[in-house]
Amino acid sequence: MNTTRLIAAAVAATFVIGAGSAFAAEKPRSAESLECSKQADAKGLHGKERKTFRAHCKADAKKAEKK
Repeated sequence: MNTTRLIAAAVAATFVIGAGSAFAAEKPRSAESLECSKQADAKGLHGKERKTFRAHCKADAKKAEKK
């Protein structure tokens, strides 16, 4: 019985530690990223189309920034 509780506690701790590290790794989003997301929302894009649109949008924003 004690072994089962010990294993359950170890599994629970693994999930808690794993979830905490995922949140810590999140980076703040740039202004360009947020603007591209707003544009994608306005166009109603989802899934692969949204990902492709945002990639092109951010690349264009970086090109415009360099000029």
